[in-house]
Amino acid sequence: MAIAIPTLHEGDVTLRPVRLRDDKALEHALMENRGWLRQWEATSPYAPMSFDTRSSIRSLLAHARSGHGLPFLIENEGELAGQLNVSSITWGSLSSATIGYWVGERFAGKAITPIAVALATDYCFGQLGLHRMEICIRPENAPSLRVVEKLGFRYEGLRRRYIHINGDWRDHYCFALVAEEVRQGVLRRWREGAVSSEAAMVSVLDRAAAAHPLPVSDR
Repeated sequence: MAIAIPTLHEGDVTLRPVRLRDDKALEHALMENRGWLRQWEATSPYAPMSFDTRSSIRSLLAHARSGHGLPFLIENEGELAGQLNVSSITWGSLSSATIGYWVGERFAGKAITPIAVALATDYCFGQLGLHRMEICIRPENAPSLRVVEKLGFRYEGLRRRYIHINGDWRDHYCFALVAEEVRQGVLRRWREGAVSSEAAMVSVLDRAAAAHPLPVSDR
């Protein structure tokens, strides 16, 4: 089941479908922000990092055609600011998806990311009929943690050595929302100041655990 990728707006922020012709601009943005993004970049334990942006876009669009992804570019006042992907879309009894995102360094701290995440989540709940949206974040990634705090994503737990990031398996905190929690919409709830300040709070035990990565046996 192919998914139509919408264009979504809120103020100066736009989420729009990524296109093959965006490859050069996207590659430039990624290279320009290499130092800013490297520590959070997903990598592969089986192959070196590739900057074949055109192939990456093709893969994202193929996932959209198969009904498993929504690949967006984030724009601010018409300028490329970053990228947001709704991935791992699962239909049926689970009806869930995962959100991942990045913005360039000079766009950080301008509320662009929470707006983009809220727009995507509201679309997935309201238009696609998904039930659960998940975001997993490295414990060290303070800017991303502020995004889920602002939007009231609920903390669900620590996932040990969960995703291969920047050359190794890294722990992640898991946050989620289900549709019943935000019947008024994620964006509206945030704009109205109705987000619980405690929803995204990480437990003391999990903070302590994340501070001590699992030892890796050489046997």
